[in-house]
Amino acid sequence: MFLSPAVIAGIVVGVFLVLLTFIGLLWYCVLRRRSSSNRNSETGSSDPSTLVEWNRGGQVSSAVGSHLAENHGARQFTLEELQQATRNFNGLNLVGTGSFGQIYKGLLLDGTVVAIKRRVSPAQQDFVEEVRRLSEIRHRNLVTLIGYCQEGGYQMLVYEYLPNGSVCGHLYGDSGTRLEFKQRLSIAIGVAKGLSHLHSLSPPVVHNNFKTSNVLVDENFIAKVADAGIIRLIQGSDKAGPSNRPSGSIYHDPEVSSLMQQSESSDVYSFGVFLLELISGKEAAHLVPPELKSSFIPWVESHLNSNELIDPRLNLSFTSEGMRDLINLILHCVTSSSRRRPKMRLVATELDRILETEMNLTTVMGDGTAIVTLGSQLFTS
Repeated sequence: MFLSPAVIAGIVVGVFLVLLTFIGLLWYCVLRRRSSSNRNSETGSSDPSTLVEWNRGGQVSSAVGSHLAENHGARQFTLEELQQATRNFNGLNLVGTGSFGQIYKGLLLDGTVVAIKRRVSPAQQDFVEEVRRLSEIRHRNLVTLIGYCQEGGYQMLVYEYLPNGSVCGHLYGDSGTRLEFKQRLSIAIGVAKGLSHLHSLSPPVVHNNFKTSNVLVDENFIAKVADAGIIRLIQGSDKAGPSNRPSGSIYHDPEVSSLMQQSESSDVYSFGVFLLELISGKEAAHLVPPELKSSFIPWVESHLNSNELIDPRLNLSFTSEGMRDLINLILHCVTSSSRRRPKMRLVATELDRILETEMNLTTVMGDGTAIVTLGSQLFTS
């Protein structure tokens, strides 16, 4: 029995379609395997490229580890992990010393650049519980606490790394950065919003040790408050000696006698001192003569009515209206009565208004059009 040409043609077409479908499925599987392999090499620790770059002394953007911010909760690191990240805490990776201890720059195996704070202390459960609580606090203007480690007689905190360091280095350090007035206002706004977020929590979190050195800036110069709540970690350790405990300073609210008695209004006072450093470009401790430290507030009030404390590097980058309003805000923040100090959320709102007004005035008239020439002009309206 012979098949007709039409039947033969149908069989051939059918076989061809089956083969074509099989080839398509095979190609799809190959592409999926390649895609999966590429994803693993981009996010896994097996790719050595970031480690090679680190060993060459290159910098890896902190954005590499931004995915960590999505995973709330403290990560428990092993001592071995952090030793590998810092080349066994090599002195070349030491970037500073703070109230918690020495600070190292580290590179995790997933390519995340971190700041690791280390101090000598035995392991404590209270430490772990406090770290877990603080690591849940997330905000654009707060430095993220990623995790911790308690091994080898050390306590360690692992934070996100901010490549531009502390504002101190840009205000009165050797970074060579020239911060214009509007840039300083933007930094102040970021800090105020970070502190305001801490105060809005239930229960509120008081920084207790706020100062300019605890204001860091990222690669886009977005300000972030560091070390929020770290005082509780320091004072919670029986082994932390007096040299490791933050003591009263010019940032310390004079209305309270103990750091642990401070409230949200105490942070507002410290923020006022920070604003003073922003406009003067100098450390507040160096502005006031040593013999007058006990009468800091009257001294500030008497000198802010002149141009004496205005950073000459600001040159023509501000208006009299903007500077006058900022000085008035400083005086409200550092007033001796805590009940008369504004809430931090209101401070942030006022700073936003000052910056918006400053932007509008300089857009219309140009920077420096209404530059302050006499201190008396700041308070005439």
